[in-house]
Amino acid sequence: MARLTSRFLVDLLLRETQAAGGFAAILARGDERAGSILVQCSERGEAGPLLERRFSLAGGHVWEAVGPDASEDAESRENYCRRRLKADPDLWIVELDIVDAPRLVAQWGALT
Repeated sequence: MARLTSRFLVDLLLRETQAAGGFAAILARGDERAGSILVQCSERGEAGPLLERRFSLAGGHVWEAVGPDASEDAESRENYCRRRLKADPDLWIVELDIVDAPRLVAQWGALT
């Protein structure tokens, strides 16, 4: 089975979000083919979880909540993303603002 590129997956997530009436933006562009993907979820401007696509020991990929939780201030979340980007320059950071963003990411993740 062919492996989908990170760029293709990010573009798919952007289109799915926009088609569902939400806002999506790329905050950091990573490696086109194999970069990790970090999604900043929010709903009507209120911070939600940070989700990262990671390899699963069982094979394939899973989405895991990472970094500070939504109850922490925006600066903590921004600092976390900055540290992740510094440690992994191939990282994609995508912002979603849509109702129940984690559910959309989970549905999208099931397709990949």
